[in-house]
Amino acid sequence: MPRTFSVSDSILIDVSPATAYLRVSDPVAMGSWSPENLGATLRDGRREGAYVGMAFDGHNKRGAFRWTTRCTVTAADQDRLFRFRVHSIGYKRPRLPGPIATWEYRFEAAEGGTRVTETWTDDRRSWPDAVANAFDRVATRGHTFADFQRRNIRTTLRNLKAALEAAPPAR
Repeated sequence: MPRTFSVSDSILIDVSPATAYLRVSDPVAMGSWSPENLGATLRDGRREGAYVGMAFDGHNKRGAFRWTTRCTVTAADQDRLFRFRVHSIGYKRPRLPGPIATWEYRFEAAEGGTRVTETWTDDRRSWPDAVANAFDRVATRGHTFADFQRRNIRTTLRNLKAALEAAPPAR
């Protein structure tokens, strides 16, 4: 079966695009709403805002399994777009390099709030479909990564909406 290389979903959040972008573009905070990500460590330690080329190590878990990914920001368009590429993976440190995935977040003013669209793209293009499908079903307990990420995105967006709408308004 051919793979689905990209999935996305959107949600309307009752905050400004600036507020949504500011929170989502901080990889350290991602663990607050993601079902797998536990947050990140910025490679240069700077926290004054995302920028193209910013590198971070994402800390992740699925059940008892934990891993770390090396990521690099590829787009940081204030209040509009945040994108990063996952390009290395390992247990405690990301030691195995290679294209893994790209995550993208778009922010659009809509209906008095912001439509946030999260997209996952499978960057493992060189993997034969049969190998990728077999690996995916083991890693996700029976699902393709596209189906698995579709559910994760839905959960992340619902959690993000709850967190941002519950936060006191910025002054």
